[in-house]
Amino acid sequence: MRFHFGESMTPIENYIPLARAAEAAGYAGMTVPDSLIYPQSSGTKYSYTDDGGREFLENKPFLESFIHVTAMLGATERLEVTTNVVKLPVRPPLYVAKIVASIEALYDNRFNFGVGLSVWPEDYQVMGVPWEGRGKRFDECIDIVRGLTNGGYFEYHGEFFDLPPVKINPVPSKPVPILIGGHSDAALKRAARNDGWMYAGGGLELLLPMLEKLAAYRAERGRADAPYRIFASAFGDLDVDAVRRHEDAGVTDIVVAFRNLYAVEEDSQPLEDKIADLSRFADAVIARY
Repeated sequence: MRFHFGESMTPIENYIPLARAAEAAGYAGMTVPDSLIYPQSSGTKYSYTDDGGREFLENKPFLESFIHVTAMLGATERLEVTTNVVKLPVRPPLYVAKIVASIEALYDNRFNFGVGLSVWPEDYQVMGVPWEGRGKRFDECIDIVRGLTNGGYFEYHGEFFDLPPVKINPVPSKPVPILIGGHSDAALKRAARNDGWMYAGGGLELLLPMLEKLAAYRAERGRADAPYRIFASAFGDLDVDAVRRHEDAGVTDIVVAFRNLYAVEEDSQPLEDKIADLSRFADAVIARY
């Protein structure tokens, strides 16, 4: 089991000292959120809050995800950083491939590329991308990022993108891990085709049936025994027995948070208290595990 610290929507000056503290305490990695804009009005419900509210996002600082990743990797030596998750279909995939390949090459393959569909139609609107066909567009974006970062000339002829044979340099020394976020059947099927899945949280009782579906989809594709990572978000009240139950269910990576990230109020917890929380969990659970 790998443990990751999942702090987000906190004052930006906290991130670098938290990354260094997490590495020193024995965490394998940290996760990085993604948000492009906060629309003044939206009729869309958010999938991961009980009431569908999005107010927790207002006035919260979101660094551009790839800049955020690069800063945290540059400040550490061993820590993995995983995006949770980049809204890939609203971004140009060739440019994303160039950024991802550069990050991996600079930082010795310590980046995991977590990607997903944005739930906000406004993200598509302001980026000039149609909302319709977003699932197919997402798949094509993944194909292009994977193809270009694998090295050599790559061409692509899809419904949304058409590339002549091109290559980028540098490329990573190992394939970029592409992890899929989302809880729908479509997301699970997409995750089964890629390198991992990211569960946004909700407890083990909600996770187990999704893991059963995911295992079935992977088996259908003949990938049941392929290397695979499953990230599950949880709160810091986990004990060693709870971690073992997650591992028995197939989880490979646990992302822990120590406060309600969906709180509407802005984060005012002092940095030293955050470090104390992550250190306490490291001593009580990671060290014993």
